Amino acid sequence: MGNEKDVHVLIVTLPYHGHLNPAFSFAQLLISKGLFVTLATGGSAPNHFHVNSKIPRLEFEFFPDQIPDDSSFESRQKLGAENLTNLIKNSSKKFSCIIANPFLTWAIDVALKHEIPCAILWIQACSVFSIYFHYFRNPHLFRSLIDNYANLAIDLPGLPLLKEVDLPSFILPSYSTSHIRNIIQNLIVQGLDKVKWVLGNSFYELEEEILNSMAIFKPNIVPIGPLVSPSMLGKNEVNSGSIDSCLELWLDKKPLSSVIYISFGSMLVFSQEQVDNIATALKTSNYSFIWVIKPPIEGNDKKCGELSHEFMEATKERGLVVEWCPQEKILMHSSVACFMTHCGWNSTLESVVAGVPVIGYPEWADQTTDAKLLADVFKTGVRIRKGEEGVVSSEEIKRCIWEVTDGPQAKEFKKRAMELKEAANKAMGKYGSTQYYVDQFVNEVMIKSC
Repeated sequence: MGNEKDVHVLIVTLPYHGHLNPAFSFAQLLISKGLFVTLATGGSAPNHFHVNSKIPRLEFEFFPDQIPDDSSFESRQKLGAENLTNLIKNSSKKFSCIIANPFLTWAIDVALKHEIPCAILWIQACSVFSIYFHYFRNPHLFRSLIDNYANLAIDLPGLPLLKEVDLPSFILPSYSTSHIRNIIQNLIVQGLDKVKWVLGNSFYELEEEILNSMAIFKPNIVPIGPLVSPSMLGKNEVNSGSIDSCLELWLDKKPLSSVIYISFGSMLVFSQEQVDNIATALKTSNYSFIWVIKPPIEGNDKKCGELSHEFMEATKERGLVVEWCPQEKILMHSSVACFMTHCGWNSTLESVVAGVPVIGYPEWADQTTDAKLLADVFKTGVRIRKGEEGVVSSEEIKRCIWEVTDGPQAKEFKKRAMELKEAANKAMGKYGSTQYYVDQFVNEVMIKSC
């Protein structure tokens, strides 16, 4: 077996929070096993991600990514491949493995060209990976979708019956020309035959049935999560810090399980009507709240709805509206009763690790499937029902808040959430399932590096 000191892993990811955070968490996990890690991403990452260069055994590399917006998809792929090739050629290190983001499939070919074993770090649910795998390799299972029979459910191994609204949006007919859809198809149809490992950001106990059903996949997906901040798992973390003092003081003054935490990620932009409906529901609720409303990301031409002065005045004693907050630390606070979320996979895992019930408000991509998992598989909350025009009424939001906090199933939601929290901590513990799979991966990388 190779010496741990000789094993250096290169992780390549996109420069966005939803991609950087799990990559960074996995880097820390590998470092805890004695490996060296280089985390490579786009040059814009420092604008989105606090980089601490003093973490032992961890180095950062930044690709130039200031390319014209009108550049073709193919030219962006070519530039990415050239940047990674230059990094490998110019590095004094011998990389034992390249771990690539699933949306950077060009990294697989670069690894193959340099005869470096390659892994994919799948940053969505294993269930979503299974849906993509079956869709692109066994399309006959999706005849009802292809033939536009929207009311017919799709039956896949290890999953509950899925309707069209439960599927990842990129396999829907309306996304047939999407670059992201093409990337996923390329990964499933061609890329998987070139990689040694698929590492899933999940843990066995969370998606046990689906993982068992995926045992026939080659390569088999290995659950090495939940990739959340170590502080959520009771461990010390570089860059950890604490909640903003004013925010922490505000939360500390609130009773146990009395605050609704609301955040819909950085991509979702609500209309004025939708903002007003959420505000009305919160105003008439008896609960305090923290509502994160992020400004539209650069380049988004949609105008976000604004909160009225009347709402801000009426709720100033029990509500906070902020542009950003440390989500993981907020979710871990005892005053938080539930989490209204867009159901991105990172947020989904954070709710699980924190033991917090959820109100799912999915919009696109894998969020719709994650909402299905939360409500019908994990059973930690409810999923919001949208109206005919895609807008959620204030009455529906109020119903969901009541269901999760005071309804007949509220105690069961909390009980189940706490059970999954305990399972997540056990999985990441010394003899847990995740530690077993990570150790297995590390040993295989060491063997291949001999």
